[in-house]
Amino acid sequence: MNRAAATHNSPRTWFLTSSLTPLAVRLIRQLLTHGDYVVACLPPHEIEHDERSAEFRELVNECKSNRKDREGWKERIRSIRCDGRVMGQCSAAVAEAKHVFGRIDILLCCTSEAVVGTVEELSTSPATQNLVRDQFETIFFSQVNFIKASLPTFRAQHTGHIMILTSIGGHIGTPGMAIYTAATWALEGFCDSLAYEVAPFNIKVTIVQPHKEIQSLTNKIVFSPSLAHYDSENNPAPSVRDMLTNVLNLNPETALESSETEIIQRYPKLPSSSMDRLVGETVYALTAIGGHENPPARHIVGFEGAEAVKEKLKTVTEELEDFVEASVAVDIFESELKSEATQGKAKAEGKPEGSGGPSSTTPT
Repeated sequence: MNRAAATHNSPRTWFLTSSLTPLAVRLIRQLLTHGDYVVACLPPHEIEHDERSAEFRELVNECKSNRKDREGWKERIRSIRCDGRVMGQCSAAVAEAKHVFGRIDILLCCTSEAVVGTVEELSTSPATQNLVRDQFETIFFSQVNFIKASLPTFRAQHTGHIMILTSIGGHIGTPGMAIYTAATWALEGFCDSLAYEVAPFNIKVTIVQPHKEIQSLTNKIVFSPSLAHYDSENNPAPSVRDMLTNVLNLNPETALESSETEIIQRYPKLPSSSMDRLVGETVYALTAIGGHENPPARHIVGFEGAEAVKEKLKTVTEELEDFVEASVAVDIFESELKSEATQGKAKAEGKPEGSGGPSSTTPT
């Protein structure tokens, strides 16, 4: 099938790197309802997990049904078993997508899982050290593989939109999720650089950042063995381990007890209505931005996330102003930029320009 280039409102072909999450299933329904085409990649280790894949299998049955409101869905979705950690499988999946639907308009990198554990807890044994590598394989390297596999297609089309679903963890560190945050920052830094490289080919890059709970509660959570030093009774830092454990313990099927010796894995199970509310804003944002002619480089989903990022940026700006003299003190040459920096600090402190102290004069 060869189709002309899609516009934002015309049918588009989406390529999802992971399609078994509750968020992905709800997104695919929206896309098929809109008339879009969907390539749904299925990670092998998840498709074999009956409970994890149950919602997607239900969606497939809907596509095959005789329901009037599902007419044509079966022809517009293609499921591909693909392990993103293997570059060859990613390239094969992209080739199959292009062969079946003629083109790819939007690549949505949406693979995630959360490793929970402090830096020290993830250093106690070879098994916990491997969790660090696994986290980067899942969040960073698998998505980079899909991006690399899709670039020749987008470049040949002279159009394409790469969307990266991360979280506000791309801006804000979280105690107990240092490795998750590090992998997220790595992916976002990669995409920031990529955006400049592919702009001449009319390829857009957008990072979509919902609140951390969106990704954590719709994907696998891996708990490292705990150390007593970091228990909430002994450590004032907010405990993401306790917060996620409390959510999991609401359902008897996912309840767990903290362990000092075992690595524990869970897929959260929330009521369907709760899941709808949890991911609704993010699904809307993805459908509104995907394929847009002038999409944002970054989009933060939800008021709380936006406020948290604004507060972080405010803190960074204030610290920059506080130490601006140390920053410009190493400048070899006096420059207009140095003068502007010191004047900016003076204005922030309510001082008249030129009265900023030693840094405002040039020693002779």
